[in-house]
Amino acid sequence: MYTVYFNTKIHSSIVDINNKMYNGNMIKRKIEDKISKYLDGKDYKIFFIWGPRRSGKTTVLQNLSKKLGVKIFNFDFQSDSSLFVPTREALDKIASLGDVILIDEVQNYPSATVALKLLHDEYGIKIIATGSSELRQTTNDFDSLAGRYTENYCLPLSIQEILEYNNPREIEKDNILNKESKYQQIYGSYPEIYLSELSEDAKQDLLSNIIDSFVLKDVINIYNLKDLKLAKDILTKIALQLGSEVSLREIATSLQANWTTVSNYVEIFVKNYILISLPSFKTNARRAVSENKKYYFYDLGLRNALIKDFRDLDLRQDKGAVFENYIVSEIEKIKKSINYNFTTYFYREYNGKEVDLIIENYKKEYKAIEIKAHKDIKSVEKVFPLEHSLELINTDNYYDKLGSLFSKKELSS
Repeated sequence: MYTVYFNTKIHSSIVDINNKMYNGNMIKRKIEDKISKYLDGKDYKIFFIWGPRRSGKTTVLQNLSKKLGVKIFNFDFQSDSSLFVPTREALDKIASLGDVILIDEVQNYPSATVALKLLHDEYGIKIIATGSSELRQTTNDFDSLAGRYTENYCLPLSIQEILEYNNPREIEKDNILNKESKYQQIYGSYPEIYLSELSEDAKQDLLSNIIDSFVLKDVINIYNLKDLKLAKDILTKIALQLGSEVSLREIATSLQANWTTVSNYVEIFVKNYILISLPSFKTNARRAVSENKKYYFYDLGLRNALIKDFRDLDLRQDKGAVFENYIVSEIEKIKKSINYNFTTYFYREYNGKEVDLIIENYKKEYKAIEIKAHKDIKSVEKVFPLEHSLELINTDNYYDKLGSLFSKKELSS
């Protein structure tokens, strides 16, 4: 059993933050608008919310619980999860509690899948269930829910959510965006970190605590893995190669581990919203080269905690890679927020020319994006060989570019 000892100062601060969030001084999450439409509409599909631990899912449920006056079933507790069995007596009892069922940490009891199916089919009850790992990853029965659910996401805070929370006057907007983006690139955007009034040292300790007690706890417990140290070492190796192609074989060799084991751990980190996987785009022109992937972090605070580097960005050699990660993660948050079907890649040719990010939609239309941490770069060379639009995103224009990257039609799809 992996035991975590909390710093009491950090723990009391988390309590203060949570109290503050529950008493109305909280950041409005994009997922809340979707939940409102779901509750007001006639759609009874199960409303799954996926996202990493500590990203705000429980806070959303707790506020919803207060608003609706209904209980939250927390599957961290066996006393709650054991109620969800496929018997008429058990389901009658659950259904009698109200028209909406709220479930937290649904991935902890995969056997509930059959009960959820019956509650949907037989009782017509609306179910909102959160999980730090998608239920399909932990049970073979998930396919039985086909056509009965929608998938939604609550990730670390986006810059749009943060800007709306600050609600600056137009004259202050650029300064706020500059300040907040720098903060996110150093300390990330987990709600409890962003809202905390802790010292810098305490924030760094809290981020390390999130890695050890929540991120790695999920990996070890949900997937019944054995080697906590290996899991952390793999994440650290990837953190040190930010913005570069990652050879899992080289990582396996350096850690004296089996390549398949390392590959499986990395896949789990991707499935649990810790890492974003960016494969290489291949074209028929045979110019592209690379079998490796790039990996980015959904939250840069966790990445910086792994490598123990929280210096000001201007003092860091990895400044460009950090900004690149920041933009990739923000685009991924947009994708998850609007449930838009596009795929992201990087592109590199044998001659060394490359493109930071390629976005491909379901119509095989392409956007090539160059991400530069320097404001003075005004244009970039066209490298990607297929027909595409080309965008340059830098620290000066990133917010407007992110807002205009997708059309209104795409954003509403």
